[in-house]
Amino acid sequence: MLSSKNDLIHHFCSMLRIRRVEEVLAERYPEGEMRCPMHLYIGQEAIAVGVCATLSGSDMVFSNHRAHGHYLAKGGNLNRMIAEIYCRSTGCCGGRGGSMHLIDLEVGFKGSTPIVGGTIPLAVGAALAAKMKGSDQVVVAFFGDGAFEEGVVHESLNFAALKNLPLIFVCENNGYSVYSNLEERQPKRPIAPIPKSHGWEIYIGDGNDIQAVVDISCEAISRARQGKGPQFLELETYRWSEHCGPNEDDHLGYRPPRELEKWKDKCPIKRTQKHLLDEGLISENKLVAIQETIESEIHKAFEFARLSPAPTPDTLFHFSNLEDTKCVPN
Repeated sequence: MLSSKNDLIHHFCSMLRIRRVEEVLAERYPEGEMRCPMHLYIGQEAIAVGVCATLSGSDMVFSNHRAHGHYLAKGGNLNRMIAEIYCRSTGCCGGRGGSMHLIDLEVGFKGSTPIVGGTIPLAVGAALAAKMKGSDQVVVAFFGDGAFEEGVVHESLNFAALKNLPLIFVCENNGYSVYSNLEERQPKRPIAPIPKSHGWEIYIGDGNDIQAVVDISCEAISRARQGKGPQFLELETYRWSEHCGPNEDDHLGYRPPRELEKWKDKCPIKRTQKHLLDEGLISENKLVAIQETIESEIHKAFEFARLSPAPTPDTLFHFSNLEDTKCVPN
Protein backbone atom coordinates (compact mmCIF):
# COMPACT_ATOMS: atom_id res chain seq x y z
CA MET A 1 0.00 0.00 0.00
CA LEU A 2 1.68 3.20 -1.19
CA SER A 3 1.44 5.83 1.54
CA SER A 4 -0.10 9.17 0.60
CA LYS A 5 1.86 12.37 1.03
CA ASN A 6 0.12 13.11 4.32
CA ASP A 7 0.64 9.55 5.55
CA LEU A 8 4.34 9.67 4.78
CA ILE A 9 4.76 13.02 6.52
CA HIS A 10 2.89 11.63 9.52
CA HIS A 11 5.17 8.58 9.60
CA PHE A 12 8.20 10.86 9.42
CA CYS A 13 6.89 12.99 12.31
CA SER A 14 6.21 9.90 14.41
CA MET A 15 9.70 8.51 13.84
CA LEU A 16 11.35 11.86 14.53
CA ARG A 17 9.29 12.29 17.70
CA ILE A 18 10.41 8.90 19.02
CA ARG A 19 14.03 9.64 18.11
CA ARG A 20 14.06 13.01 19.84
CA VAL A 21 12.36 11.64 22.96
CA GLU A 22 15.06 8.97 23.18
CA GLU A 23 17.87 11.46 22.56
CA VAL A 24 16.62 13.77 25.29
CA LEU A 25 16.28 10.81 27.65
CA ALA A 26 19.91 9.97 26.91
CA GLU A 27 20.99 13.58 27.49
CA ARG A 28 19.20 13.83 30.84
CA TYR A 29 19.82 10.35 32.20
CA PRO A 30 23.19 11.28 33.79
CA GLU A 31 21.37 13.86 35.96
CA GLY A 32 20.41 10.94 38.21
CA GLU A 33 16.67 11.61 38.42
CA MET A 34 15.62 8.61 36.32
CA ARG A 35 16.09 5.77 38.76
CA CYS A 36 15.49 2.80 36.48
CA PRO A 37 17.40 0.94 33.74
CA MET A 38 16.65 2.16 30.24
CA HIS A 39 16.98 0.48 26.83
CA LEU A 40 16.85 2.93 23.93
CA TYR A 41 15.15 2.29 20.60
CA ILE A 42 17.29 4.68 18.53
CA GLY A 43 17.76 3.36 14.98
CA GLN A 44 14.70 1.09 14.95
CA GLU A 45 11.90 3.68 14.76
CA ALA A 46 10.51 2.68 11.36
CA ILE A 47 9.35 -0.69 12.66
CA ALA A 48 7.24 0.60 15.54
CA VAL A 49 5.77 3.39 13.44
CA GLY A 50 5.16 1.31 10.32
CA VAL A 51 3.46 -1.55 12.15
CA CYS A 52 1.36 0.55 14.51
CA ALA A 53 0.25 2.88 11.71
CA THR A 54 -1.66 -0.03 10.20
CA LEU A 55 -3.45 -1.04 13.42
CA SER A 56 -6.81 0.13 14.70
CA GLY A 57 -7.30 1.64 18.14
CA SER A 58 -8.82 -1.57 19.50
CA ASP A 59 -5.96 -3.79 18.29
CA MET A 60 -3.54 -4.88 20.99
CA VAL A 61 0.24 -4.53 21.26
CA PHE A 62 2.67 -6.30 23.58
CA SER A 63 6.25 -5.12 23.89
CA ASN A 64 9.60 -5.94 25.48
CA HIS A 65 12.36 -4.19 27.42
CA ARG A 66 13.01 -1.78 24.51
CA ALA A 67 9.46 -0.44 24.63
CA HIS A 68 9.48 3.35 24.28
CA GLY A 69 9.04 3.36 20.50
CA HIS A 70 6.23 0.79 20.54
CA TYR A 71 4.42 2.63 23.33
CA LEU A 72 4.52 6.01 21.57
CA ALA A 73 3.72 4.60 18.13
CA LYS A 74 0.58 2.90 19.50
CA GLY A 75 -0.61 6.20 20.94
CA GLY A 76 0.71 6.02 24.50
CA ASN A 77 0.78 9.27 26.46
CA LEU A 78 4.20 10.95 26.36
CA ASN A 79 3.72 12.83 29.65
CA ARG A 80 2.86 9.62 31.48
CA MET A 81 5.73 7.71 29.86
CA ILE A 82 8.34 10.26 30.94
CA ALA A 83 6.77 10.47 34.39
CA GLU A 84 7.02 6.68 34.69
CA ILE A 85 10.70 6.77 33.77
CA TYR A 86 11.14 9.45 36.46
CA CYS A 87 9.30 7.11 38.90
CA ARG A 88 6.56 9.65 39.57
CA SER A 89 2.98 8.96 40.64
CA THR A 90 1.61 10.40 37.39
CA GLY A 91 3.42 7.73 35.39
CA CYS A 92 1.52 5.14 33.41
CA CYS A 93 2.31 2.52 36.09
CA GLY A 94 2.15 4.93 38.99
CA GLY A 95 5.91 5.38 39.05
CA ARG A 96 6.51 1.81 40.19
CA GLY A 97 7.31 0.16 36.87
CA GLY A 98 9.91 2.33 35.21
CA SER A 99 11.10 2.27 31.61
CA MET A 100 10.56 -1.45 31.01
CA HIS A 101 7.01 -1.66 32.41
CA LEU A 102 4.83 0.61 30.29
CA ILE A 103 1.10 0.17 29.78
CA ASP A 104 -1.83 2.12 28.34
CA LEU A 105 -4.96 0.03 27.96
CA GLU A 106 -6.93 2.94 26.51
CA VAL A 107 -4.89 2.74 23.30
CA GLY A 108 -4.43 -1.04 23.29
CA PHE A 109 -0.87 -1.04 24.60
CA LYS A 110 -1.16 -4.07 26.85
CA GLY A 111 2.24 -3.88 28.43
CA SER A 112 5.97 -4.51 28.30
CA THR A 113 8.32 -6.51 30.48
CA PRO A 114 12.11 -6.98 30.63
CA ILE A 115 11.86 -10.79 30.50
CA VAL A 116 13.05 -11.93 27.05
CA GLY A 117 10.07 -13.55 25.37
CA GLY A 118 7.92 -12.86 28.44
CA THR A 119 5.07 -11.08 26.68
CA ILE A 120 4.91 -13.51 23.75
CA PRO A 121 2.61 -16.08 25.43
CA LEU A 122 0.54 -13.20 26.81
CA ALA A 123 -0.02 -12.01 23.24
CA VAL A 124 -1.04 -15.54 22.26
CA GLY A 125 -3.58 -15.60 25.09
CA ALA A 126 -4.95 -12.20 24.10
CA ALA A 127 -5.33 -13.36 20.49
CA LEU A 128 -7.12 -16.51 21.65
CA ALA A 129 -9.50 -14.40 23.74
CA ALA A 130 -10.17 -12.08 20.79
CA LYS A 131 -11.02 -15.05 18.59
CA MET A 132 -13.24 -16.65 21.22
CA LYS A 133 -15.17 -13.37 21.62
CA GLY A 134 -15.62 -13.13 17.86
CA SER A 135 -14.02 -9.67 17.65
CA ASP A 136 -12.07 -8.42 14.67
CA GLN A 137 -9.08 -7.45 16.81
CA VAL A 138 -5.55 -8.49 15.98
CA VAL A 139 -2.70 -8.76 18.44
CA VAL A 140 0.92 -7.74 17.81
CA ALA A 141 3.95 -8.89 19.81
CA PHE A 142 7.24 -7.06 19.27
CA PHE A 143 10.46 -8.87 20.21
CA GLY A 144 14.09 -9.14 19.21
CA ASP A 145 16.06 -11.94 17.57
CA GLY A 146 17.24 -13.07 21.00
CA ALA A 147 13.72 -14.25 21.85
CA PHE A 148 14.23 -17.18 19.48
CA GLU A 149 16.51 -18.69 22.09
CA GLU A 150 13.54 -19.03 24.46
CA GLY A 151 11.45 -22.19 24.43
CA VAL A 152 8.18 -20.36 24.99
CA VAL A 153 8.52 -18.75 21.55
CA HIS A 154 8.44 -22.13 19.83
CA GLU A 155 5.55 -23.33 21.99
CA SER A 156 3.66 -20.16 21.10
CA LEU A 157 4.33 -20.60 17.38
CA ASN A 158 2.86 -24.09 17.53
CA PHE A 159 -0.21 -23.17 19.59
CA ALA A 160 -1.06 -20.04 17.58
CA ALA A 161 -0.93 -21.98 14.32
CA LEU A 162 -3.02 -24.79 15.81
CA LYS A 163 -5.75 -22.35 16.87
CA ASN A 164 -5.42 -20.14 13.77
CA LEU A 165 -5.12 -17.01 15.89
CA PRO A 166 -5.28 -13.35 14.73
CA LEU A 167 -1.71 -12.79 15.81
CA ILE A 168 1.27 -10.89 14.40
CA PHE A 169 4.80 -11.58 15.62
CA VAL A 170 7.24 -8.79 14.76
CA CYS A 171 10.85 -9.88 15.11
CA GLU A 172 13.08 -6.80 15.16
CA ASN A 173 16.28 -8.49 14.08
CA ASN A 174 18.98 -6.05 15.14
CA GLY A 175 21.64 -8.76 15.18
CA TYR A 176 22.61 -8.48 18.84
CA SER A 177 21.62 -9.69 22.27
CA VAL A 178 23.50 -7.53 24.78
CA TYR A 179 27.10 -7.95 23.48
CA SER A 180 26.68 -11.16 21.46
CA ASN A 181 25.97 -11.14 17.75
CA LEU A 182 23.51 -13.51 16.13
CA GLU A 183 26.17 -15.83 14.72
CA GLU A 184 27.49 -16.55 18.23
CA ARG A 185 24.04 -17.43 19.61
CA GLN A 186 22.12 -19.27 16.92
CA PRO A 187 22.88 -21.83 14.20
CA LYS A 188 23.69 -20.56 10.75
CA ARG A 189 20.12 -20.53 9.47
CA PRO A 190 17.56 -17.75 8.88
CA ILE A 191 14.88 -17.10 11.50
CA ALA A 192 11.77 -16.71 9.35
CA PRO A 193 11.60 -20.32 8.07
CA ILE A 194 11.10 -21.51 11.67
CA PRO A 195 7.59 -20.02 12.01
CA LYS A 196 6.90 -21.03 8.42
CA SER A 197 7.51 -24.64 9.40
CA HIS A 198 4.81 -24.20 12.04
CA GLY A 199 2.35 -23.04 9.39
CA TRP A 200 2.72 -19.27 9.78
CA GLU A 201 2.72 -16.86 6.84
CA ILE A 202 6.11 -15.12 6.84
CA TYR A 203 7.39 -11.76 5.60
CA ILE A 204 11.00 -10.59 5.50
CA GLY A 205 11.83 -6.93 4.97
CA ASP A 206 14.02 -3.89 5.53
CA GLY A 207 13.09 -2.56 8.95
CA ASN A 208 14.71 0.80 8.19
CA ASP A 209 12.44 1.49 5.20
CA ILE A 210 9.17 2.94 6.53
CA GLN A 211 7.26 2.30 3.31
CA ALA A 212 8.40 -1.33 3.19
CA VAL A 213 7.34 -1.84 6.81
CA VAL A 214 3.92 -0.28 6.15
CA ASP A 215 3.38 -2.44 3.06
CA ILE A 216 4.32 -5.68 4.83
CA SER A 217 2.29 -4.78 7.91
CA CYS A 218 -0.81 -3.90 5.92
CA GLU A 219 -0.82 -7.26 4.17
CA ALA A 220 -0.05 -9.27 7.31
CA ILE A 221 -2.59 -7.51 9.50
CA SER A 222 -5.27 -7.74 6.83
CA ARG A 223 -4.72 -11.49 6.53
CA ALA A 224 -4.84 -11.98 10.29
CA ARG A 225 -8.01 -9.91 10.58
CA GLN A 226 -9.64 -11.98 7.83
CA GLY A 227 -9.08 -15.18 9.80
CA LYS A 228 -6.14 -16.41 7.72
CA GLY A 229 -4.04 -17.25 10.74
CA PRO A 230 -0.93 -15.92 12.45
CA GLN A 231 1.62 -13.86 10.54
CA PHE A 232 5.36 -13.48 11.17
CA LEU A 233 7.39 -10.39 10.24
CA GLU A 234 11.18 -10.50 10.37
CA LEU A 235 12.46 -6.95 9.90
CA GLU A 236 16.18 -6.28 9.78
CA THR A 237 17.36 -3.23 11.71
CA TYR A 238 20.07 -2.08 14.14
CA ARG A 239 20.28 -0.50 17.57
CA TRP A 240 22.69 2.41 17.78
CA SER A 241 23.10 2.74 21.53
CA GLU A 242 24.46 0.39 24.15
CA HIS A 243 22.25 -2.50 25.19
CA CYS A 244 21.20 -0.81 28.43
CA GLY A 245 21.89 2.85 29.08
CA PRO A 246 22.11 6.21 27.36
CA ASN A 247 25.52 5.91 25.71
CA GLU A 248 27.09 4.44 22.60
CA ASP A 249 29.48 1.54 23.20
CA ASP A 250 31.31 0.99 19.92
CA HIS A 251 34.61 1.36 21.78
CA LEU A 252 34.01 -1.99 23.50
CA GLY A 253 34.87 -3.79 20.27
CA TYR A 254 32.06 -6.32 20.12
CA ARG A 255 30.76 -4.78 16.89
CA PRO A 256 32.88 -5.14 13.73
CA PRO A 257 34.70 -1.97 12.64
CA ARG A 258 32.46 0.55 10.86
CA GLU A 259 29.33 -1.58 11.31
CA LEU A 260 27.62 1.13 13.37
CA GLU A 261 28.55 3.81 10.82
CA LYS A 262 27.13 1.67 8.02
CA TRP A 263 23.81 1.37 9.80
CA LYS A 264 23.72 5.07 10.67
CA ASP A 265 23.93 5.71 6.94
CA LYS A 266 20.69 3.67 6.68
CA CYS A 267 18.93 5.82 9.29
CA PRO A 268 15.17 5.48 8.64
CA ILE A 269 14.50 9.10 9.54
CA LYS A 270 17.18 10.56 7.28
CA ARG A 271 16.05 8.29 4.44
CA THR A 272 12.46 9.44 4.78
CA GLN A 273 13.39 13.10 5.13
CA LYS A 274 15.54 12.91 1.99
CA HIS A 275 12.70 11.31 0.06
CA LEU A 276 10.23 13.97 1.19
CA LEU A 277 12.58 16.78 0.18
CA ASP A 278 13.69 15.21 -3.10
CA GLU A 279 10.09 14.61 -4.17
CA GLY A 280 8.97 18.09 -3.14
CA LEU A 281 6.54 16.68 -0.59
CA ILE A 282 7.76 18.92 2.20
CA SER A 283 9.59 22.22 2.50
CA GLU A 284 12.55 23.14 4.69
CA ASN A 285 10.31 25.59 6.55
CA LYS A 286 7.79 22.84 7.26
CA LEU A 287 10.58 20.63 8.58
CA VAL A 288 11.69 23.35 10.97
CA ALA A 289 8.10 23.82 12.17
CA ILE A 290 7.73 20.07 12.78
CA GLN A 291 10.98 19.97 14.75
CA GLU A 292 9.95 22.96 16.87
CA THR A 293 6.58 21.40 17.68
CA ILE A 294 8.22 18.13 18.74
CA GLU A 295 10.82 19.91 20.88
CA SER A 296 8.11 21.92 22.64
CA GLU A 297 6.06 18.81 23.40
CA ILE A 298 9.10 16.98 24.77
CA HIS A 299 10.11 19.94 26.96
CA LYS A 300 6.60 20.06 28.46
CA ALA A 301 6.60 16.31 29.07
CA PHE A 302 9.86 16.47 31.03
CA GLU A 303 8.60 19.43 33.04
CA PHE A 304 5.40 17.52 33.78
CA ALA A 305 7.42 14.57 35.01
CA ARG A 306 9.85 16.55 37.13
CA LEU A 307 7.07 18.52 38.80
CA SER A 308 4.98 15.44 39.54
CA PRO A 309 5.09 13.90 43.03
CA ALA A 310 6.68 10.58 43.86
CA PRO A 311 4.43 7.70 44.92
CA THR A 312 3.72 7.60 48.65
CA PRO A 313 3.77 4.46 50.83
CA ASP A 314 0.08 4.72 51.69
CA THR A 315 -0.84 4.23 48.01
CA LEU A 316 1.29 1.12 47.54
CA PHE A 317 -1.71 -1.17 47.08
CA HIS A 318 -4.20 1.42 45.82
CA PHE A 319 -2.88 2.52 42.41
CA SER A 320 -5.61 5.16 42.45
CA ASN A 321 -3.92 7.08 39.65
CA LEU A 322 -4.27 4.03 37.41
CA GLU A 323 -7.85 3.13 38.17
CA ASP A 324 -9.21 5.77 35.81
CA THR A 325 -7.43 4.08 32.92
CA LYS A 326 -8.34 0.59 34.17
CA CYS A 327 -4.69 -0.45 34.38
CA VAL A 328 -5.45 -2.47 37.49
CA PRO A 329 -8.68 -3.59 39.13
CA ASN A 330 -10.14 -1.69 42.09
